[in-house]
Amino acid sequence: MLEPLIDPFARAINYLRVSVTDRCDFRCVYCMSENMKFLPKAKLLTLEELDRLCSTFVALGVEKLRITGGEPLVRRNIMSFFNAMSRHLDSGALKELTLTTNGSQLERFAQDLYGAGVRRVNVSLDTLNDQKFAKVTRWGRLPQVLRGIDAAQRVGMRVKINAVALKGFNQEELFSITEWCAQRDIDLTWIEVMPMGDLGETDRVGQYWALSDLRQELSQSYDLIDLPERTGGPARYVELRQTGQRIGFITPLTHNFCESCNRVRLTCTGELFMCLGQEDNADLRAPLRADPSDNGPLIRAIHSAIGRKPKGHDFDYSRQEITGQMTRHMSHTGG
Repeated sequence: MLEPLIDPFARAINYLRVSVTDRCDFRCVYCMSENMKFLPKAKLLTLEELDRLCSTFVALGVEKLRITGGEPLVRRNIMSFFNAMSRHLDSGALKELTLTTNGSQLERFAQDLYGAGVRRVNVSLDTLNDQKFAKVTRWGRLPQVLRGIDAAQRVGMRVKINAVALKGFNQEELFSITEWCAQRDIDLTWIEVMPMGDLGETDRVGQYWALSDLRQELSQSYDLIDLPERTGGPARYVELRQTGQRIGFITPLTHNFCESCNRVRLTCTGELFMCLGQEDNADLRAPLRADPSDNGPLIRAIHSAIGRKPKGHDFDYSRQEITGQMTRHMSHTGG
């Protein structure tokens, strides 16, 4: 039995977010610049290396794998990776295999993902307006995403919408998005925009809509009942008494969730980030490749990294300037 992953603040690390590519077929304004320079494909870990890394984390007690990007479903042969990970679901070592996607490829992959054991999927969707969707994603088409959501629900996957709260953009859609999700039996989580990377002309402070304000606005039409349940991530949930639906809030700025953080993030090049809001990271590619037949160096490197996991992050927009900003883009670590 391998020693489990416990950080310096006695938090058990049992959730790994894995970015399998930095590429995406959208260019969402809060995630990346329009003219992104992506990594040469040769620098990415192979799918076999990602399998070995993830399997090592599972052996060390990780029970939840969330596959992210970029957009994970644009990675060539990505289903071979999902199918390989399903063996850990079959063994019982892994409790959940899931992904976060922009939905553009879900129509194509929903059935295969379900076959690999994926039962929940998070879809990033910030507006139900065609023109606004094209504006916020720059390259995206809303009907394609909606067909993907239909396909996921049709095969039996539980869908959750992740909507980034953007001031002056989707404020007026708060209730229409809520009602749309209720009609379709889809969960909804709102996320505060985070200071990640240089977005060119985009005004980060101007985008920020505090979820404390959003929640107050929502409470004017619904009775909000706080729920104790958690899904292994940072969201705090309420139930809307009138509809029975569940709404989540991810609040890295107004109320951070660091005290219960059980997560680390692995990039597509093998960097392990112990905190989304800190720059410290560990190179796992070198020990991974040092000896393909011996996981000892890799396991020691992982334990060493977890030993450096900080207590929390430090994002702050309070003085109308960005403090705590990360130089890397959101797509680098997949949120």
